[in-house]
Amino acid sequence: MKPASNININPADGDERAKALIALIDGLIEIVNEENVELAKGLPASRLKQVDEKNRLANLFEQSVAEAVGKTANLNVQDRVLREQLMERILRLRAAMDENVMRLRAAIEASNRRIEAIMQAIREQLANVSPYGASGRRVNSAMSYGTNVRA
Repeated sequence: MKPASNININPADGDERAKALIALIDGLIEIVNEENVELAKGLPASRLKQVDEKNRLANLFEQSVAEAVGKTANLNVQDRVLREQLMERILRLRAAMDENVMRLRAAIEASNRRIEAIMQAIREQLANVSPYGASGRRVNSAMSYGTNVRA
């Protein structure tokens, strides 16, 4: 398999283009699976190292699909086995991406819960320190610091 960084997605021959797409999809599946493992460990989505490479490969894949749909690229795969491999890879990519979406949503929800817990702690801390209530009025009774002097 070619390294994902050296994939030429524009060969003229349909079979060669299918092989290039399979290599691209394999690279994308590998990156997405690595990201899924990291997400399963509970790492925040913002700290994942696979994001840039995943985006690069996804853009290449999107470009290939757009060219095939727009008929500017030849994707007539003559070899039946190669065609089946391509379809199998597409199904594997779909499954990996479905898992990725689910794990990213869970990571976002976990991040939101952490943020909300921090904000709640800040609100409670401010409420305990502040002499003012939600209406802007003092909630503590006024204290007199004077001596016993009659007015």
